[in-house]
Amino acid sequence: MTQDKQETPMALEGVKVLELGALIAGPYASTLLAQFGAEVIKIEPPGTGDPLRTWRKLHNGTSLWWYSQSRNKKSVTLNLKDPEAQEMVRKLAAEADIVIENFRPGTLEKWGLGWETLSELNPSLIMVRISGYGQTGPYSQKPGFAAIAECMGGLRYVTGYPDRAPVRTGVSLGDTLASLYGVVGALMALYHIKANKGQGQFIDVALYEAVFAVMESLIPEYAATGTIRERTGAALPGIVPSNTYLCKDGNYVAIAGNGDGIFKRLMNAIGRPDLAENPELEHNDGRARHTEMLDGVIGDWAAENQLQYVLDTLDAASVPCGRIYTAKDIYEDAHYQAREMIQRFEMADGAPIDLPGIVPKLSQTPGRTRWLGPELGQHTREVLESIGVTPEQYEKMKQAGLA
Repeated sequence: MTQDKQETPMALEGVKVLELGALIAGPYASTLLAQFGAEVIKIEPPGTGDPLRTWRKLHNGTSLWWYSQSRNKKSVTLNLKDPEAQEMVRKLAAEADIVIENFRPGTLEKWGLGWETLSELNPSLIMVRISGYGQTGPYSQKPGFAAIAECMGGLRYVTGYPDRAPVRTGVSLGDTLASLYGVVGALMALYHIKANKGQGQFIDVALYEAVFAVMESLIPEYAATGTIRERTGAALPGIVPSNTYLCKDGNYVAIAGNGDGIFKRLMNAIGRPDLAENPELEHNDGRARHTEMLDGVIGDWAAENQLQYVLDTLDAASVPCGRIYTAKDIYEDAHYQAREMIQRFEMADGAPIDLPGIVPKLSQTPGRTRWLGPELGQHTREVLESIGVTPEQYEKMKQAGLA
Protein backbone atom coordinates (compact mmCIF):
# COMPACT_ATOMS: atom_id res chain seq x y z
CA MET A 1 0.00 0.00 0.00
CA THR A 2 1.28 3.47 -0.85
CA GLN A 3 0.11 6.71 0.68
CA ASP A 4 -3.67 6.80 0.50
CA LYS A 5 -5.07 9.04 -2.25
CA GLN A 6 -8.74 8.07 -1.98
CA GLU A 7 -11.40 10.74 -2.32
CA THR A 8 -13.35 9.48 0.69
CA PRO A 9 -14.48 12.39 2.86
CA MET A 10 -12.67 12.82 6.15
CA ALA A 11 -14.31 13.73 9.43
CA LEU A 12 -12.07 16.70 10.25
CA GLU A 13 -11.59 18.18 6.79
CA GLY A 14 -11.36 21.97 7.06
CA VAL A 15 -10.07 21.92 10.65
CA LYS A 16 -6.70 23.66 10.95
CA VAL A 17 -4.36 22.67 13.78
CA LEU A 18 -1.14 24.43 14.80
CA GLU A 19 1.20 22.14 16.73
CA LEU A 20 3.80 23.61 19.08
CA GLY A 21 6.00 21.38 21.19
CA ALA A 22 7.88 18.14 20.75
CA LEU A 23 8.18 14.43 21.49
CA ILE A 24 5.01 12.62 22.45
CA ALA A 25 2.07 14.10 24.37
CA GLY A 26 1.31 17.20 22.28
CA PRO A 27 2.43 15.80 18.91
CA TYR A 28 0.53 12.53 19.36
CA ALA A 29 -2.67 14.48 20.02
CA SER A 30 -2.32 16.34 16.73
CA THR A 31 -1.41 13.06 15.02
CA LEU A 32 -4.83 11.69 15.91
CA LEU A 33 -6.52 14.77 14.45
CA ALA A 34 -4.37 14.59 11.30
CA GLN A 35 -5.36 10.97 10.74
CA PHE A 36 -8.96 12.11 10.32
CA GLY A 37 -8.33 14.95 7.92
CA ALA A 38 -7.27 17.96 9.97
CA GLU A 39 -4.56 20.12 8.44
CA VAL A 40 -1.77 20.00 11.01
CA ILE A 41 1.08 22.51 10.79
CA LYS A 42 3.91 21.34 13.03
CA ILE A 43 6.42 23.98 14.14
CA GLU A 44 9.96 22.64 14.66
CA PRO A 45 13.29 24.27 15.55
CA PRO A 46 15.42 24.95 12.46
CA GLY A 47 18.35 22.61 12.00
CA THR A 48 17.43 20.01 14.61
CA GLY A 49 13.66 19.59 14.53
CA ASP A 50 11.65 17.54 16.97
CA PRO A 51 13.98 15.26 18.98
CA LEU A 52 11.66 12.36 18.10
CA ARG A 53 13.23 12.43 14.64
CA THR A 54 16.23 10.56 16.07
CA TRP A 55 14.61 8.41 18.78
CA ARG A 56 14.92 4.62 18.81
CA LYS A 57 15.50 2.73 15.52
CA LEU A 58 16.55 4.84 12.53
CA HIS A 59 16.35 4.55 8.76
CA ASN A 60 18.87 6.74 6.94
CA GLY A 61 19.16 8.89 10.06
CA THR A 62 15.43 9.32 10.67
CA SER A 63 13.41 7.54 13.32
CA LEU A 64 10.94 4.91 12.13
CA TRP A 65 8.71 6.20 14.92
CA TRP A 66 8.80 9.66 13.32
CA TYR A 67 7.35 8.37 10.05
CA SER A 68 4.40 6.99 12.00
CA GLN A 69 3.70 9.67 14.59
CA SER A 70 4.14 12.59 12.21
CA ARG A 71 2.19 11.22 9.27
CA ASN A 72 -0.17 13.68 7.55
CA LYS A 73 1.57 16.70 9.14
CA LYS A 74 3.22 19.69 7.51
CA SER A 75 6.68 20.51 8.89
CA VAL A 76 7.47 24.22 9.29
CA THR A 77 10.74 25.37 10.85
CA LEU A 78 10.66 28.51 13.00
CA ASN A 79 12.83 29.63 15.90
CA LEU A 80 10.18 30.36 18.52
CA LYS A 81 12.64 32.41 20.57
CA ASP A 82 12.90 35.04 17.82
CA PRO A 83 10.39 37.93 17.66
CA GLU A 84 9.98 37.70 13.89
CA ALA A 85 9.25 33.98 14.05
CA GLN A 86 6.86 34.57 16.97
CA GLU A 87 4.91 37.00 14.81
CA MET A 88 4.61 34.28 12.14
CA VAL A 89 3.18 31.92 14.75
CA ARG A 90 0.66 34.54 15.84
CA LYS A 91 -0.50 34.91 12.24
CA LEU A 92 -0.85 31.13 11.91
CA ALA A 93 -2.76 30.92 15.20
CA ALA A 94 -5.11 33.66 14.02
CA GLU A 95 -6.23 31.34 11.22
CA ALA A 96 -6.20 28.10 13.23
CA ASP A 97 -9.05 26.26 14.88
CA ILE A 98 -6.84 24.48 17.40
CA VAL A 99 -3.39 25.09 18.86
CA ILE A 100 -1.75 22.15 20.64
CA GLU A 101 1.27 22.73 22.86
CA ASN A 102 3.22 20.82 25.51
CA PHE A 103 5.77 23.31 26.83
CA ARG A 104 6.28 23.91 30.53
CA PRO A 105 3.61 26.39 31.73
CA GLY A 106 4.70 29.99 31.18
CA THR A 107 7.03 29.25 28.26
CA LEU A 108 4.64 30.38 25.54
CA GLU A 109 3.68 33.43 27.58
CA LYS A 110 7.35 34.40 27.70
CA TRP A 111 7.40 34.32 23.90
CA GLY A 112 4.19 36.28 23.47
CA LEU A 113 2.33 33.15 22.35
CA GLY A 114 0.26 32.38 25.45
CA TRP A 115 -3.48 31.81 25.64
CA GLU A 116 -4.41 35.42 26.43
CA THR A 117 -2.50 36.74 23.42
CA LEU A 118 -3.63 34.13 20.91
CA SER A 119 -7.29 34.09 21.98
CA GLU A 120 -7.45 37.88 21.65
CA LEU A 121 -6.30 37.48 18.04
CA ASN A 122 -8.70 34.59 17.46
CA PRO A 123 -11.69 34.48 19.87
CA SER A 124 -12.85 31.09 18.54
CA LEU A 125 -9.44 29.50 19.07
CA ILE A 126 -9.20 26.25 21.01
CA MET A 127 -5.88 25.65 22.77
CA VAL A 128 -4.88 22.25 24.11
CA ARG A 129 -2.22 22.70 26.79
CA ILE A 130 -0.52 19.49 27.91
CA SER A 131 2.03 19.61 30.71
CA GLY A 132 3.34 17.43 33.50
CA TYR A 133 1.31 18.95 36.33
CA GLY A 134 -1.16 21.34 34.67
CA GLN A 135 -1.20 25.10 34.23
CA THR A 136 -1.89 25.84 37.92
CA GLY A 137 -0.97 24.46 41.33
CA PRO A 138 2.25 24.27 43.34
CA TYR A 139 3.91 21.77 40.98
CA SER A 140 3.02 23.52 37.72
CA GLN A 141 6.56 24.79 37.07
CA LYS A 142 8.22 21.43 37.61
CA PRO A 143 9.39 19.56 34.50
CA GLY A 144 7.13 16.60 33.86
CA PHE A 145 7.63 13.43 31.85
CA ALA A 146 5.32 10.45 31.45
CA ALA A 147 7.49 8.22 33.63
CA ILE A 148 7.02 10.59 36.58
CA ALA A 149 3.34 11.14 35.82
CA GLU A 150 2.73 7.40 35.90
CA CYS A 151 4.24 7.34 39.39
CA MET A 152 2.28 10.31 40.71
CA GLY A 153 -0.94 9.17 39.04
CA GLY A 154 -0.85 5.88 40.98
CA LEU A 155 -0.17 3.51 38.09
CA ARG A 156 3.45 2.65 38.83
CA TYR A 157 2.77 1.60 42.44
CA VAL A 158 0.26 -1.08 41.42
CA THR A 159 2.28 -2.41 38.46
CA GLY A 160 4.49 -5.47 38.97
CA TYR A 161 4.84 -8.15 41.62
CA PRO A 162 4.50 -7.51 45.36
CA ASP A 163 7.99 -8.80 46.20
CA ARG A 164 9.75 -6.57 43.64
CA ALA A 165 10.15 -2.88 42.87
CA PRO A 166 7.33 -1.22 40.92
CA VAL A 167 7.83 -1.39 37.17
CA ARG A 168 6.79 0.78 34.25
CA THR A 169 4.81 -0.19 31.21
CA GLY A 170 6.90 -0.63 28.06
CA VAL A 171 5.48 2.50 26.40
CA SER A 172 4.97 6.12 27.48
CA LEU A 173 1.41 5.54 28.60
CA GLY A 174 1.14 8.81 30.50
CA ASP A 175 1.86 10.74 27.32
CA THR A 176 -0.62 8.91 25.14
CA LEU A 177 -3.38 9.05 27.76
CA ALA A 178 -2.86 12.81 28.01
CA SER A 179 -3.00 13.03 24.20
CA LEU A 180 -6.32 11.21 24.13
CA TYR A 181 -7.82 13.46 26.81
CA GLY A 182 -6.51 16.48 24.90
CA VAL A 183 -8.21 15.33 21.70
CA VAL A 184 -11.47 14.61 23.54
CA GLY A 185 -11.33 18.10 25.03
CA ALA A 186 -10.62 19.71 21.67
CA LEU A 187 -13.50 17.91 19.98
CA MET A 188 -15.90 18.88 22.79
CA ALA A 189 -14.76 22.48 22.47
CA LEU A 190 -15.31 22.38 18.70
CA TYR A 191 -18.81 21.02 19.26
CA HIS A 192 -19.52 23.76 21.82
CA ILE A 193 -18.66 26.40 19.22
CA LYS A 194 -20.81 24.73 16.56
CA ALA A 195 -23.82 23.68 18.63
CA ASN A 196 -23.94 26.39 21.27
CA LYS A 197 -22.40 29.27 19.32
CA GLY A 198 -19.83 29.39 22.09
CA GLN A 199 -16.40 30.98 22.27
CA GLY A 200 -13.03 29.30 22.08
CA GLN A 201 -11.42 27.96 25.22
CA PHE A 202 -8.28 26.26 26.45
CA ILE A 203 -8.03 22.67 27.60
CA ASP A 204 -5.67 22.08 30.53
CA VAL A 205 -4.38 18.48 30.51
CA ALA A 206 -1.87 17.30 33.11
CA LEU A 207 0.02 14.07 32.47
CA TYR A 208 -0.42 12.83 36.04
CA GLU A 209 -4.17 13.58 35.93
CA ALA A 210 -4.57 11.65 32.68
CA VAL A 211 -3.05 8.64 34.43
CA PHE A 212 -5.00 9.21 37.64
CA ALA A 213 -8.27 9.38 35.70
CA VAL A 214 -8.00 5.71 34.63
CA MET A 215 -7.16 4.34 38.08
CA GLU A 216 -10.68 2.96 38.56
CA SER A 217 -11.65 2.44 42.22
CA LEU A 218 -8.26 3.35 43.71
CA ILE A 219 -9.44 6.45 45.60
CA PRO A 220 -13.03 5.44 46.52
CA GLU A 221 -11.66 2.27 48.13
CA TYR A 222 -9.01 4.17 50.07
CA ALA A 223 -11.41 6.92 51.16
CA ALA A 224 -14.08 4.49 52.34
CA THR A 225 -12.01 1.66 53.81
CA GLY A 226 -8.39 2.82 54.03
CA THR A 227 -7.38 0.17 51.50
CA ILE A 228 -4.19 0.86 49.56
CA ARG A 229 -4.18 -1.23 46.41
CA GLU A 230 -0.94 -3.18 46.09
CA ARG A 231 0.93 -4.88 43.26
CA THR A 232 -0.54 -8.24 42.34
CA GLY A 233 1.52 -9.35 39.37
CA ALA A 234 -0.63 -10.52 36.48
CA ALA A 235 -3.81 -10.94 38.54
CA LEU A 236 -6.69 -8.48 38.66
CA PRO A 237 -7.37 -7.79 42.37
CA GLY A 238 -10.81 -8.85 43.57
CA ILE A 239 -11.91 -10.02 40.09
CA VAL A 240 -11.59 -13.80 39.98
CA PRO A 241 -10.36 -15.70 38.11
CA SER A 242 -8.30 -13.34 35.94
CA ASN A 243 -4.61 -14.11 35.72
CA THR A 244 -1.74 -15.32 33.58
CA TYR A 245 -0.71 -18.96 33.76
CA LEU A 246 2.37 -20.90 32.62
CA CYS A 247 1.75 -23.71 30.15
CA LYS A 248 3.70 -26.95 29.71
CA ASP A 249 5.75 -25.58 26.79
CA GLY A 250 6.95 -22.53 28.71
CA ASN A 251 4.49 -20.11 27.15
CA TYR A 252 2.02 -18.03 29.14
CA VAL A 253 -1.72 -17.79 28.65
CA ALA A 254 -3.99 -15.03 29.97
CA ILE A 255 -7.38 -16.30 31.12
CA ALA A 256 -10.28 -14.04 32.11
CA GLY A 257 -12.96 -16.28 33.59
CA ASN A 258 -14.46 -13.75 35.96
CA GLY A 259 -17.99 -13.54 34.54
CA ASP A 260 -20.39 -15.84 36.38
CA GLY A 261 -21.41 -17.82 33.30
CA ILE A 262 -17.88 -17.78 31.93
CA PHE A 263 -16.55 -19.20 35.19
CA LYS A 264 -18.84 -22.20 34.92
CA ARG A 265 -17.76 -22.84 31.34
CA LEU A 266 -14.12 -22.53 32.33
CA MET A 267 -14.42 -25.01 35.17
CA ASN A 268 -16.25 -27.52 32.99
CA ALA A 269 -13.65 -27.09 30.23
CA ILE A 270 -10.77 -27.94 32.57
CA GLY A 271 -12.55 -30.92 34.09
CA ARG A 272 -13.79 -29.38 37.33
CA PRO A 273 -17.61 -29.49 37.14
CA ASP A 274 -17.65 -29.67 40.95
CA LEU A 275 -16.32 -26.11 41.13
CA ALA A 276 -18.64 -24.98 38.35
CA GLU A 277 -21.64 -25.99 40.47
CA ASN A 278 -20.28 -24.89 43.84
CA PRO A 279 -22.75 -22.26 45.18
CA GLU A 280 -19.94 -20.53 47.08
CA LEU A 281 -18.27 -19.76 43.74
CA GLU A 282 -21.37 -18.73 41.83
CA HIS A 283 -20.63 -15.00 42.05
CA ASN A 284 -17.44 -12.93 42.05
CA ASP A 285 -17.52 -12.01 45.75
CA GLY A 286 -17.45 -15.70 46.68
CA ARG A 287 -14.74 -16.49 44.15
CA ALA A 288 -12.64 -13.60 45.45
CA ARG A 289 -12.53 -15.32 48.86
CA HIS A 290 -11.01 -18.36 47.14
CA THR A 291 -8.61 -16.64 44.76
CA GLU A 292 -5.55 -18.67 45.70
CA MET A 293 -7.36 -21.99 45.37
CA LEU A 294 -8.87 -21.15 41.99
CA ASP A 295 -5.61 -19.82 40.59
CA GLY A 296 -3.96 -23.02 41.76
CA VAL A 297 -6.54 -25.21 40.00
CA ILE A 298 -6.30 -23.31 36.73
CA GLY A 299 -2.52 -23.05 36.98
CA ASP A 300 -2.16 -26.82 37.47
CA TRP A 301 -4.33 -27.50 34.43
CA ALA A 302 -2.39 -25.05 32.25
CA ALA A 303 0.91 -26.54 33.40
CA GLU A 304 -0.16 -29.97 32.13
CA ASN A 305 -0.94 -28.74 28.60
CA GLN A 306 0.65 -27.02 25.63
CA LEU A 307 -0.38 -23.41 24.99
CA GLN A 308 -2.20 -24.20 21.75
CA TYR A 309 -4.26 -26.93 23.40
CA VAL A 310 -5.20 -24.51 26.20
CA LEU A 311 -6.26 -21.85 23.69
CA ASP A 312 -8.25 -24.31 21.57
CA THR A 313 -10.01 -25.77 24.60
CA LEU A 314 -10.99 -22.42 26.05
CA ASP A 315 -12.00 -20.98 22.67
CA ALA A 316 -14.33 -23.94 22.21
CA ALA A 317 -15.87 -23.15 25.60
CA SER A 318 -16.16 -19.39 24.82
CA VAL A 319 -13.81 -18.44 27.65
CA PRO A 320 -11.79 -15.25 27.03
CA CYS A 321 -8.13 -16.19 26.72
CA GLY A 322 -5.05 -15.29 24.75
CA ARG A 323 -1.33 -15.69 24.28
CA ILE A 324 1.06 -12.90 25.28
CA TYR A 325 1.83 -11.24 21.95
CA THR A 326 5.29 -10.11 20.91
CA ALA A 327 5.82 -7.71 17.99
CA LYS A 328 6.40 -10.80 15.83
CA ASP A 329 3.11 -12.35 16.95
CA ILE A 330 1.26 -9.13 16.13
CA TYR A 331 2.92 -8.82 12.74
CA GLU A 332 1.97 -12.37 11.72
CA ASP A 333 -1.52 -12.50 13.23
CA ALA A 334 -4.37 -13.15 10.80
CA HIS A 335 -6.83 -10.95 12.70
CA TYR A 336 -4.51 -7.94 12.63
CA GLN A 337 -4.15 -8.48 8.89
CA ALA A 338 -7.87 -8.88 8.28
CA ARG A 339 -8.58 -5.65 10.17
CA GLU A 340 -5.84 -3.80 8.22
CA MET A 341 -4.12 -2.85 11.45
CA ILE A 342 -0.69 -3.11 9.86
CA GLN A 343 -0.37 -1.09 6.65
CA ARG A 344 2.58 -0.89 4.28
CA PHE A 345 3.89 2.35 2.79
CA GLU A 346 6.98 3.50 0.91
CA MET A 347 9.63 5.85 2.25
CA ALA A 348 11.28 8.43 0.01
CA ASP A 349 14.05 6.02 -1.03
CA GLY A 350 11.54 3.33 -1.96
CA ALA A 351 12.13 1.22 1.15
CA PRO A 352 8.95 -0.25 2.65
CA ILE A 353 7.69 0.72 6.08
CA ASP A 354 4.83 -0.89 7.99
CA LEU A 355 2.77 1.35 10.27
CA PRO A 356 -0.06 0.71 12.72
CA GLY A 357 -3.53 1.11 11.24
CA ILE A 358 -5.76 3.96 12.36
CA VAL A 359 -8.09 3.74 15.35
CA PRO A 360 -11.06 4.11 15.57
CA LYS A 361 -12.64 2.85 12.36
CA LEU A 362 -15.35 5.23 11.13
CA SER A 363 -17.78 3.69 8.64
CA GLN A 364 -18.46 6.84 6.59
CA THR A 365 -15.47 9.11 7.19
CA PRO A 366 -12.52 6.82 7.88
CA GLY A 367 -9.10 8.10 8.84
CA ARG A 368 -6.16 7.35 6.63
CA THR A 369 -2.46 7.95 6.09
CA ARG A 370 -2.05 10.52 3.35
CA TRP A 371 1.72 10.86 3.68
CA LEU A 372 4.48 9.81 6.05
CA GLY A 373 6.26 12.00 8.60
CA PRO A 374 7.74 14.87 6.55
CA GLU A 375 11.30 16.01 6.06
CA LEU A 376 12.39 18.81 8.39
CA GLY A 377 11.01 22.10 7.10
CA GLN A 378 9.44 20.47 4.06
CA HIS A 379 6.42 22.79 4.13
CA THR A 380 7.95 25.96 5.58
CA ARG A 381 7.91 28.04 2.41
CA GLU A 382 4.42 26.90 1.40
CA VAL A 383 2.89 27.67 4.79
CA LEU A 384 4.66 31.00 5.37
CA GLU A 385 3.76 32.26 1.91
CA SER A 386 0.11 31.43 2.71
CA ILE A 387 0.20 34.09 5.48
CA GLY A 388 1.84 36.73 3.31
CA VAL A 389 5.57 36.08 3.67
CA THR A 390 7.29 36.96 0.40
CA PRO A 391 9.95 34.70 -1.16
CA GLU A 392 12.53 37.37 -0.32
CA GLN A 393 11.46 37.52 3.33
CA TYR A 394 11.54 33.74 3.54
CA GLU A 395 15.10 33.58 2.15
CA LYS A 396 16.27 36.20 4.64
CA MET A 397 14.70 34.29 7.54
CA LYS A 398 16.26 31.06 6.32
CA GLN A 399 19.73 32.59 6.02
CA ALA A 400 19.38 34.08 9.52
CA GLY A 401 18.47 30.65 10.95
CA LEU A 402 14.96 31.76 11.87
CA ALA A 403 13.19 29.33 9.51
